[in-house]
Amino acid sequence: MTPDCKARRPARGNYPDGNPLRAALDLAAVGVPVLPLRAGKVPFGNCRACAKNACGGRPNMKNAGPCRCLDVCHAWAAATTDPDVLTSSTWAPAWREAAAVAYHPGGAGLTVVDLDDAAAIAWARETLPATRTVATTRGEHWIYRGAMQSANAVRAGVDLKSLMSYARWLGPGVGTVTDLPGAVRALAVKKSPAARPVVAVPALAGGGECRHRTSAYLERGIAMAEQRITEARGQVHATVYRTFLAVLSAHGRCGCLTDVHVARLFTAAQAKGESPRHCTAAWANARTRLGL
Repeated sequence: MTPDCKARRPARGNYPDGNPLRAALDLAAVGVPVLPLRAGKVPFGNCRACAKNACGGRPNMKNAGPCRCLDVCHAWAAATTDPDVLTSSTWAPAWREAAAVAYHPGGAGLTVVDLDDAAAIAWARETLPATRTVATTRGEHWIYRGAMQSANAVRAGVDLKSLMSYARWLGPGVGTVTDLPGAVRALAVKKSPAARPVVAVPALAGGGECRHRTSAYLERGIAMAEQRITEARGQVHATVYRTFLAVLSAHGRCGCLTDVHVARLFTAAQAKGESPRHCTAAWANARTRLGL
């Protein structure tokens, strides 16, 4: 779902009748996980039981996370579409103090390209395909269909907000949401250490041309690997490792794999709850086992 939110023109700020909870419920009703923000665009702090994520707070990308605490205590991971949670007495104090509504783009299957100034907007208009845009205080949010790893400062004035991140709800915006382009994914690859592993391996013996460059073999292999990870119902750690091993076994010695391919695999793994550290470790272990 996308944050269309069939919203009326807000009476104050960006919320119907000046009521952030009502806006949050409208968003939740169309599948967009939401949470309240304090003044300064800051999420509410951890509760005592979950301070510094002592509960283990590993995110469940569909909703709020494994912690069953009802307090608004995990920033982006507290975002939910459950109206009973949003209207509960536990959340009521937060909504009374809320200065803004935020949503978890990755939880809604979205990525927000946060453009912070006029120069960044000009760059996006020249570089990225058109999509829905939402005006912000100093710039614009460009919203694409598709989740990916989040990354800050991928270039001057540009942040990427998707998985494990939140963005302010600033209204439905204008234009039609389009698919996440490779150009945006590539920005995160250049910035994020989690996606940096590059397969630097010897060329084919005898100097022959790699068949992967002239066929759909590599693309089909990456797509199948993404699907295998996405459809894992258990033993996600093991599935990710075995999938990385299979990809490297098939494509690791020809020099075809790029940062973009690796980022796609890491993004699929992180969408299943794997941490960047676990992704990096699994990739390194697979390379070591194959002697790459």
